[in-house]
Amino acid sequence: MKRIALFYILLITVCPAFAQNYDESKVPHYTLPDVLKTTSGKAIKSEEKWEKLRRPEVLKLFEDHIYGQMPTEYDSIRYALTEDDGAEMNGRAVLKQVGITVFRKGKSVLINLVLFVPSQAKKPVPVFLLINNRGKENTDPTRAKKSEFWPAEMVVDSGFAIAAFHVSDLAPDNKDTYATGVLQKLYPEQLKKDNGMKAIGAWAWGASRVMDYFQTDKDIDSKKVIVVGHSRGGKTSLWAAAQDRRFAACVTNCSGNTGAALARRQYGERISRINASFPHWFNNNYKKYNDKENALPVDQHMLIALIAPRPVYATNASKDLWADPKGTFLALKAAEPVYALYGIKPELPKDAPGIDKPVIGHRFGYHNREGEHNMTSYDWANFIRFTKGF
Repeated sequence: MKRIALFYILLITVCPAFAQNYDESKVPHYTLPDVLKTTSGKAIKSEEKWEKLRRPEVLKLFEDHIYGQMPTEYDSIRYALTEDDGAEMNGRAVLKQVGITVFRKGKSVLINLVLFVPSQAKKPVPVFLLINNRGKENTDPTRAKKSEFWPAEMVVDSGFAIAAFHVSDLAPDNKDTYATGVLQKLYPEQLKKDNGMKAIGAWAWGASRVMDYFQTDKDIDSKKVIVVGHSRGGKTSLWAAAQDRRFAACVTNCSGNTGAALARRQYGERISRINASFPHWFNNNYKKYNDKENALPVDQHMLIALIAPRPVYATNASKDLWADPKGTFLALKAAEPVYALYGIKPELPKDAPGIDKPVIGHRFGYHNREGEHNMTSYDWANFIRFTKGF
């Protein structure tokens, strides 16, 4: 964990070529794209028009300009339960380790899923699915190592199942080797397209294949799957929930630029920096917007709006200015008009709440935790509060 924190500190301080702004007085004037107006200028005033006209348009704008296409076809999918142990956590949980193999055109990829289910559950239970972008030891199925990043015991004791897969099963988080998984094996055509899927798209695709499995597991309520991600994983959880409406709710933790924070604020990490440091995350077209945030046809409030009317919980940390806490809150606020089309009244206050003062509504949740770029038991306790009984 210390090495991760050191890397993060170095990442945001050692490159003077990418000077970042942390001064609110230097945030430029900006105008957000109108989420309720089509590119042809047609105003959207109803749920029906949003669903038929604007939502598909916005989704394609994100595909073409940022995250890449999301292929949906494959030849077959198989599930292999490699372990089923009912004596975990002193008998409180059942451990399932599942191999999810997806086939296309004679090739395959394997997603390794770790899943704990409360052993005393009388009926199918909701599940938190973590897109794990940190070390696999954080989701240790043996529980020899326990981590706040994935507090399985806390979640199980709250009546939820908890699951995780690692991003490396889909696309290694490396600019030189990211294509060696899903992209080269199943969808090599995506690598030739400027709007083709890259690593974050591959991770989101993997989350949907886990959802395919959940729909077959009698212990899981597949209508109550909450997709969770931290940092780059939080960018992915938003994209997964926008693309796959089977996810009942989305948690995006400290996701920052091209996650839940508004790009046009140009506060903390910017598009040019993220594309330079992580050129394998987003499609080729996104590079056109380096230092040109205002030229984007979308901003991140529109990504959150794509999840409507489902619940979204976004977080920040007080020392993680890189991820723009204020810009994250403002993006949630700017998505509320789309939720209103579904009859959902605004739930967020006018201004962002103080440190460690979570706002937890039915469809929106937000907090800014004291501390650094991480996901902790404090965060998870609020995720549980937000989704309890939903």
